[in-house]
Amino acid sequence: MHRSRRPRPPCRWPLAPLALAAAAASAQGVEGPGLTLRRAESLAPLPRGDAGRQLPIVLRARELRGRPDLETVAEGEVEFRRGGTVLRADRLSYDFPEDLALARGHVRVSRDGNVYSGPELQLHVQRFEGWFLEPTYFFGRTGAGGTARRIDFIDEQRAVASGATYSSCSPDEEGGPAWVLSTERVKMDFEANEGIAENAVLRFQGVPILGAPVLSFPLTDERKSGWLPPSVNLDSKSGLQVSVPYYWNIAPNRDATITPLVSAKRGLGSELEFRFLEPRYAGTIATHLLPHDRLTGHSRRALNLEADSRPLDDLSVQLRTLRVSDDAYWKDFPRAVPSITPRLLASDLQARRVFGEATVYARVERWQVLQDEAARIEAPYQRSPQLGVRWLRGNGEGLAFGLEAEANHFVETSNGRADPSAAPRPTGTRTHALGSLAWSHATPGWTLTPKLSFNAASYSLDAPLADGRRRVSRVIPTLSLDSAWVLERDAHWFGRDVRQTLEPRLLYSRTPYRAQAGLPVFDTAGKDLNFDSIYTENQFSGVDRVSDAHQVTAGVTTRLLDPATGAETLRLGIAQRYLLRDQRITAQADGTPDGPELTQRFSDVLLLGSTHLVPRWTLDASLQYNSDTARMVRSIVGARYSPGPYRTVGATYRFARDLSEQVELGWQWPIYGATPAERAASSGATSNGTNCRGSWFSVGRINYSMRDSRVTDSILGLEYDAGCWIGRVVAERLSTGRSEATTRLLLQLELVGLSRLGSNPLQVLKDNIPGYRLLRDERNPPAATTYD
Repeated sequence: MHRSRRPRPPCRWPLAPLALAAAAASAQGVEGPGLTLRRAESLAPLPRGDAGRQLPIVLRARELRGRPDLETVAEGEVEFRRGGTVLRADRLSYDFPEDLALARGHVRVSRDGNVYSGPELQLHVQRFEGWFLEPTYFFGRTGAGGTARRIDFIDEQRAVASGATYSSCSPDEEGGPAWVLSTERVKMDFEANEGIAENAVLRFQGVPILGAPVLSFPLTDERKSGWLPPSVNLDSKSGLQVSVPYYWNIAPNRDATITPLVSAKRGLGSELEFRFLEPRYAGTIATHLLPHDRLTGHSRRALNLEADSRPLDDLSVQLRTLRVSDDAYWKDFPRAVPSITPRLLASDLQARRVFGEATVYARVERWQVLQDEAARIEAPYQRSPQLGVRWLRGNGEGLAFGLEAEANHFVETSNGRADPSAAPRPTGTRTHALGSLAWSHATPGWTLTPKLSFNAASYSLDAPLADGRRRVSRVIPTLSLDSAWVLERDAHWFGRDVRQTLEPRLLYSRTPYRAQAGLPVFDTAGKDLNFDSIYTENQFSGVDRVSDAHQVTAGVTTRLLDPATGAETLRLGIAQRYLLRDQRITAQADGTPDGPELTQRFSDVLLLGSTHLVPRWTLDASLQYNSDTARMVRSIVGARYSPGPYRTVGATYRFARDLSEQVELGWQWPIYGATPAERAASSGATSNGTNCRGSWFSVGRINYSMRDSRVTDSILGLEYDAGCWIGRVVAERLSTGRSEATTRLLLQLELVGLSRLGSNPLQVLKDNIPGYRLLRDERNPPAATTYD
């Protein structure tokens, strides 16, 4: 995947107490106990050294006494300001020559968005050098803080805290926060972006869950090398698996994550991800390795390589390759095979160069097929190589000419036949040219586009066809006329003012019949009938087949729009094709070419509908209806109810006659307590506040096959939001066959303002549950960690 910016840092160790002081300087707005902080419109660095001594001092108190330019003593509601430092106390003495403040009694210091409070402070104000006894602190960026026995401010960039704690939770009824990180000693160097904590222990509900004698961590959002939080996974194939990643910040534009892992069933293994970003190239290399899988008795491995390069401004090169060691890899390690076709793994190398209006390209494409003897699949051909040029030119007055010329050498994929005993498929070279000349006349209300196109192909085969020929060629022209209209009117529907459109469309196309039954089929299949394909001249994708046609396609769509915003609230559409003569080049029911002759004059009727008119409801449907048999051929009907944030439930029904019938249900719904938005509205606090009232949420998605009477894929989970921490338990079941499935259990503990621990189910929930919303906005993730 191409990365247009520098790689994001992965998760890091939790930041220890006080480690967020520097990062908190950019807080947008913070509310702490008895304090409100607001960020200025523009911030500039404050003067330092001698210039800093010239900053004015503002001192207010009930009583002031002292000697001018030497010493001042203030008592009673004291407020001292200098530069970005605000100090309040019951009593304060200030030594002007030493720039030394000594404060006692309810001392509170605000600096860079952070708040410190305690009984006694001694501070060289401009150098920010001194000490604070028994302070409590609050960091604006995370909405969290803690306590310490003592903080020693060495200078503006360094500090040491002794006996420190850190948490975003308020004390519970038993007197302690739900989670707390405690350390004996923390050294912070903001200039070097490094903090070192000694004897750090993380406790949750009083139970130690993480500890280390020495912990190194970054003090800002900058990346830093080090060990990351451990991850725990549990699935039915590998059992319990524990991994501890190490993040290596090699350079600002290069990094790596090295992950040793141990599986209860399979043994030791490792994962590696290396990312790089250069001015002319970028990419990712990821590996997964088990030197000796105890379940299979041999080594297991996977490689995923993605790279993009632009050696010249008009030249781009792209490489994608995904390879695994064995056919069962996609079942045993589904997370290690990031492909929408997990049994067909591609290796694809492409180069493309632009010459004005023309683009020249070259490509090599190969496949690894993961076969299952119980359900074998047919693999596509490999292209070794593909060479082509595309040229598109318009004159600015509606006239456009397009040409594509291409040569492909098609090779059979190893182990790629669904039936190994079947006759070998033809292989060889195909050279083709696709051209079109169109003139579009457009007005604000309608367009008319006549077009003349052709499809020419020549085959040079490695083995003769049934009729003995090795070389075959053909040229097929097509003439079409496309007219589309957009009519509008203001109307009043459903108690509201709307703008209604009426959008008829008419397409006439004529393609002569050319015998093609004996020609190879390298990359061609019939198109599904839908609102896009019904308005195309050729009913096949690819080059090897061109459907003969003398037909008219007619359809109309109407929409209701909000006149103020243009938002669509209702869409209804209908379309149908009429054959003026029988069609002889057709597709079979499974999409393969060379089907029976089509004599049915009227095609199936396509119906489309979607609406947001009913408040909180989204309804949509797409239907394919055969009027001759009075039966539905295909249908997709969906409904989603979303009355508010964190509340969504949707159902979808999918039907394809003689193929499949499925029902899908997905939801995110609170089952007890208030949502984060409701708590924020009622208390005025942000969702990252310290209100630890618990709320339960149910999440899930279930796919049920009515044809097979079984659940195919499913996700079920619970989320518990305590305000300052979130717990997630998600079970995922992925079908890998009619009687096989992989079940995975994901457990995660999110400590708000600190880190996430455990296996991460968030991507699974976002990818599978329509309308799912994170309980914590990822634009403001836990400050101590950044997750990909």
